[in-house]
Amino acid sequence: MAQNSLQSLLCAELTLDEAALGARVAAGTPLAGALADAAGDGPAAQAMAGVLGLPLATTAAELQPDPAWLARIPMRVWAAARALPLPSNLPSGENGGLRIALADPLDPDAQDTVRTACGGIVPQVVVAPRQLLHEALREHLGVGADTVQSLVDGRGEEQDGRGEVDLGADAEDASIIRLVNQVLQEALERRATDVHFEPFEGRFAVRYRVDGMLVEAKLPPEVRRLQAAIVSRLKILAQLDIAEKRLPQDGRIKLRLLGREVDVRVSIIPMLHGEAVVLRLLDRSAALVGLKGTGMAGRDLELFQRALDLPHGIVLVTGPTGSGKTTSLYAGLSRINQPDLKIVTIEDPVEYQLDGINQIQVDTRTGLTFAKGLRAILRHDPDVVLIGEIRDRETAEIAVQASLTGHLVLSTLHTNDAPGAVSRLIDMGIEPFLVASTLELVMAQRLVRLLCAHCKKPLDADARADAALVLPGFTGPVYGPGPDFKGCRECGGTGYSGRCGIFEMMPMTAELRHRAGERSSSQDLRRIANANGMVSLRDDGLRLVMEGRTSVEEVLRNTHDGALK
Repeated sequence: MAQNSLQSLLCAELTLDEAALGARVAAGTPLAGALADAAGDGPAAQAMAGVLGLPLATTAAELQPDPAWLARIPMRVWAAARALPLPSNLPSGENGGLRIALADPLDPDAQDTVRTACGGIVPQVVVAPRQLLHEALREHLGVGADTVQSLVDGRGEEQDGRGEVDLGADAEDASIIRLVNQVLQEALERRATDVHFEPFEGRFAVRYRVDGMLVEAKLPPEVRRLQAAIVSRLKILAQLDIAEKRLPQDGRIKLRLLGREVDVRVSIIPMLHGEAVVLRLLDRSAALVGLKGTGMAGRDLELFQRALDLPHGIVLVTGPTGSGKTTSLYAGLSRINQPDLKIVTIEDPVEYQLDGINQIQVDTRTGLTFAKGLRAILRHDPDVVLIGEIRDRETAEIAVQASLTGHLVLSTLHTNDAPGAVSRLIDMGIEPFLVASTLELVMAQRLVRLLCAHCKKPLDADARADAALVLPGFTGPVYGPGPDFKGCRECGGTGYSGRCGIFEMMPMTAELRHRAGERSSSQDLRRIANANGMVSLRDDGLRLVMEGRTSVEEVLRNTHDGALK
């Protein structure tokens, strides 16, 4: 079928502007890609299958590969052709019993690549939507399958990740660069916040932290033999010493991937079977959110906004690592960031960059500690000071003095709940009367995963009965993963997509200040705060359950401590 007539038929099938599509094709965009961009993956695949008279695959189950053909032909062939061999009920003499899934059945190069590798067999083509096929290739071949196979073929069987190799040359190899970029790109596509490169006996694992949970990336097993080169490439990007393998190292990388600027914090630690690397990905384009974007609502939002408008005092955000404390503080700073206020921060490290705010990076190698930097900040006439974390008595004392001299101080503290922050400051050596007079608000928080909007379903009667134990009196629908839950493509089979904060706000009332000055226990402070209307972390999480945004299991998982009930 001639290209022009085929283009006309496809445009008519999809009701597209043929002239506009023709211009894109003339500019070098493949016809199948132009159709998918204009009409969407699914409709474009369906139209091509119909016009060309080819079978169509529309589900992940239809793209389960044929293991015999995967084993017979090198992975790099399938990856290079962007094709996946499928089980066939064809007689062996018909198309050689070979069926392949392609997103672009009009690409002769892909079919030629497969035909050459398969000894001249002309495969039967099955059309698949582009994104669906991409996910199937990633799942069954692994990330960077073509790159890994090419590198391994060029290195020989005798090398492994711990052999004697020229690390500098290997790390600058174009294929290693491409492999590392492919891993980082997949991490961003999956919304990962951290990437873990972990050496074990006999394998080299890569795991992503997505929505707070670790999931293992699919990589070809041969990647173990590239372990040293991958670590060296990451060291070079972070400007670290590639020859140093005995000591931990920390660094930073600035990348531009998928059109987004990404700051990467790098931590390298020697392990039993080689060096392990953890990358913290800070996506600048998605970093800052407004206060409502953190999940605050109602009374909590009002209390936090009121605290931010105070002329002086201390506002603390507490919770474990990774609970969103810094994000909440920066959401608050972005709200009050005005030309008439001077805001200075000191952090380790500076995670978000905000225009109009003076930011200081702690550097212990040069002696710039939290305490020393904080003393210097107070001589710069600030109105608002953000301290990344109160870690010791000296920093806590300076924070208290800053609040007493007319500054609003925002900081974080590692405690399980809001009342515990008062006891922690006193345990650090701060006089109880100073804690009582300077502390204005303590906010504890956690992050809970949100249910996937594409596949969440109401619980059945049995599961609903279990949920009623923590939701007495609630008669609305409760959503969550049931016993036969499988998830969907959008959430990667987890049933969750994205996260939201849950909060526990404890404003310092007159009674709480009095009890804090008397060194009352956290339990006493909690009892008083509850009587004054404080909503616990668990109860705030159950609010999201009743709104259909998360599950009971997720809230209980994040608020398991009995003190949080």
